[in-house]
Amino acid sequence: MEVRAARKDDAEALARLSGELGYPSTAVQVRKRLDAVEGDPRHATFVAAAPGGDVFGWIELSEIRSLAHDSRAEITGLVVDSKQRSAGVGRLLAERGEAWARERGLREIGVRSNVIRDRAHGFYVGLGYAVAKTQKVFRKAL
Repeated sequence: MEVRAARKDDAEALARLSGELGYPSTAVQVRKRLDAVEGDPRHATFVAAAPGGDVFGWIELSEIRSLAHDSRAEITGLVVDSKQRSAGVGRLLAERGEAWARERGLREIGVRSNVIRDRAHGFYVGLGYAVAKTQKVFRKAL
């Protein structure tokens, strides 16, 4: 298993895995989203893939800047194929994400996880993450 930067030809697998995460997407949508962040040093997407090319998971990260706190990394998405869970794929992806944050000189990484994802919560705690707060998320269509 290798962890590498996501490529546009991964779009179909990324879209399939996005659906498993609860965010149905098409390969076309994913390619467009990858295009939008290509070359942005404050954004990274990595995949866990078999030597033959099958993608088993992905992690997406962003550098968050704010007046209220120092810059930090945020995991904006992490998903592992349901057939590969508990096999170390998520750990590999999280480790690569943390390495990316360190490479950028960031001293903290965070992740938001839906309250219904008990298994994910245990995963993050097992990696040394601690619950910092509970919040509600509000959105408005524009």
